[in-house]
Amino acid sequence: MNTLKQSAKSFGLALSDQQIEQFETYRNILVQRNKEMNLTAITEQNEVEARHFLDSLALLQVADLKEKSLIDIGTGAGFPGIPLKIAEPSLELTLLDSLAKRVDFLAEVCEELQFEQVHCIHARAEEWVTKAGARETYDYATSRAVARLNILAELALPYVKIGGAFLAMKTSHAEEEIEEARTAITLLGGEIQREYDYTLPNTDATHRIVVIRKIADTPERYPRRFARIQKQPLL
Repeated sequence: MNTLKQSAKSFGLALSDQQIEQFETYRNILVQRNKEMNLTAITEQNEVEARHFLDSLALLQVADLKEKSLIDIGTGAGFPGIPLKIAEPSLELTLLDSLAKRVDFLAEVCEELQFEQVHCIHARAEEWVTKAGARETYDYATSRAVARLNILAELALPYVKIGGAFLAMKTSHAEEEIEEARTAITLLGGEIQREYDYTLPNTDATHRIVVIRKIADTPERYPRRFARIQKQPLL
C-alpha cells in the first residue's frame, strides 16, 4: 500500500496511515468476498490500487467534496464512492445499486470501516429518485457504470441540485459519445463545464471525467422507465 500512498501524491492527495489502512481493509474484504460473488475481475493488488482506488480518487481533481453530499449510481463494488469517502471523511455518501447482494457487501465494508453518513440503497436509479428527499438534493452525482453518457445523464442529473454537478467517468476516447449527449444534457438541465483527462499512475490507461454542471431543474417527466431510456435514448 506504500505504492498507493506515493501514487496518490501525483493527484495532490496526502493519505494518512489510517486512510491507507482503510484502503487495505477494503481491498482485503473485496478480494475475499469476490470468491463468493462476482464483484470485480481485478484482484491483483497493484491493479486494484490503480484501476479502482486511484481511478476513483481522480474525481477529487475536479470537485471539492468536503462536507458535500454525493450519490454514486450503479456503484457495484463501491467505486468510486468508497475510495472518495476514505479520502474525504466529511463526505455524505449514498451508494445506490440494483443488486441486493452487492448492497449487502457495501454495508459490510462501510461497517468495517466505521463510516458515518453513508447510506447503502438497494434500488434502481430511475425509481429511487421518486422517493421523498432524493430528487435534486445532492451536491454531486457520479457513476462509473458502463452506459452511454446520454443514458447516464438521464439517470443522474435528476438527483443533482442546481449549482451541483454530475461527474461522469468515461474513457479518454469519448468525444463522439459526449457530442451525442449534448442535447440530452441541456434538456435535463445540465451544461458541460469541463472535461478532464488523466493517466492512472503506473499504467498506460488514460480516462476522462466529464463535469456536467446543473443549471436548471430537470423536467419532472425525467427519468423515464429504464426500458424506455434504453429503447429511446435522448438525442
